[in-house]
Amino acid sequence: MNPEVIITNLHKRYTGVSGTINALLPVQSRHLCIGFVGTDIPGAKLAAQAQPNNFVQLSLWKAIRLSKKKLPDGRKRIWHVRRDPEMIIAIFLRDVLRFPIHIVFTSAAKHRHSWFPRWLISRMDAVIATTPEAAAFVPNTTQVVFHGASLDRFAPPQDKHDVWQQSGLPGRYGIGMFGRIRPSKGTDIFVDAMLNVLPDFPDFTGVICGLCQPAEHAFKQAMLDKIAAHGLSERLIFLGDLPLDDIPMWYRNVTIMVACPRYEPFGITPLEAMASGCAVIASRTGAFEHIVKPGETGLLVPTHDVDALASALRTLMSNPEQAIAMGQHGRERVAECFSIEQEAAGIQSVYARLQ
Repeated sequence: MNPEVIITNLHKRYTGVSGTINALLPVQSRHLCIGFVGTDIPGAKLAAQAQPNNFVQLSLWKAIRLSKKKLPDGRKRIWHVRRDPEMIIAIFLRDVLRFPIHIVFTSAAKHRHSWFPRWLISRMDAVIATTPEAAAFVPNTTQVVFHGASLDRFAPPQDKHDVWQQSGLPGRYGIGMFGRIRPSKGTDIFVDAMLNVLPDFPDFTGVICGLCQPAEHAFKQAMLDKIAAHGLSERLIFLGDLPLDDIPMWYRNVTIMVACPRYEPFGITPLEAMASGCAVIASRTGAFEHIVKPGETGLLVPTHDVDALASALRTLMSNPEQAIAMGQHGRERVAECFSIEQEAAGIQSVYARLQ
C-alpha cells in the first residue's frame, strides 16, 4: 500500500487532538489511502478493519522512507500534522532532505502564537483553522473547517425520560460534565453551580467524567471536600477517567450537559453531547457560540460566572421537557452542520487544492 496522506499523532497521551484524529481516521480512509503514524488509538483499528485496502499503520521511519518519492501518479504525498514537533519533522523532510511532500497543519489556538510556532506555521503548504477566530491569528489560513462529531458513535437513547435509571444513581435525570479535571476546564465552576441548585431539584444528579492528572489532585480534593460539606456526595459524583467505549453511554444517560471552561480553543464535548440528544449549557469560549443555538439547542453563559451557570441550570432543571426537546434539536443541528463526515470532507477539499 502506498498512502497518499500521512497523518501523525506522536503524542503518547490521549488528548483532544488524539480524539479528533481518532474520530476522523475511519471516515477519511473511506475516500483516501491513509497512512497513520503514532500512538495506537481505537479509530486506527476501526479504519484498518473497515478499510483494509485504504488504511495502514506505519512507524515513523517507514513513513519517512515511503515519502522519499512521489506517488506513482506523480503527485506529492501530504503530511497532515497537528503539533509543533510534527511540523518540525515534516519541514526537515521537505526543506532539508528535499522530500516531495506537502505539509498541512490544523490550528485551533485562539491566541497569537509565540515566534517559533508562528515561523513553523508560516512554512506550511496549507493551514486549516477550526474556527474563524483561530483563523484570525494565522495569516496563511487556507480554510476554516469546524470539528465534527460521529452521529454513529454518539446517539440518543430511545427515551431520555427514563434512561437515567440505568445509571444506578439517584434521581430521575442526570447532568454531566465531560473532560479533564483542571481549572482551565472550569470543573470548579460547575461544582459550585451544582451545589447552588441541587438542593432545590431532588430529581437531578450530577456526574463529572474525566482524567485528573497528579498535578490537579489537590484541586479535585478541594471540590470533593466542598461537596461533602454540603451533604451532596451521593448526588454530585466524579466518575473518573472512563474507558473510551463507556463515554457515549454517559452522554446518553444525561439530559443536560455542561461545558464551562475558562478558555477553550474549540471544545468537542458539546457536539458529542448534542449528537447524544443532550441540551447543552456552555460558556462563551471555544467554538461554543458557533455550535449552540441559545433557546433552541441549549443556553450560553459568560465564562467564570457561577451565578449565570446556576441560573441557566435552574431554567432547564425546572423544565426537563424543554431540555429533552433542546437535545432533539441539538442532534438535528449536528447532523446539519457539524458531523464528522462534514469535517472530513472539508479537510479533503484542502488536500485537493494541493494536488
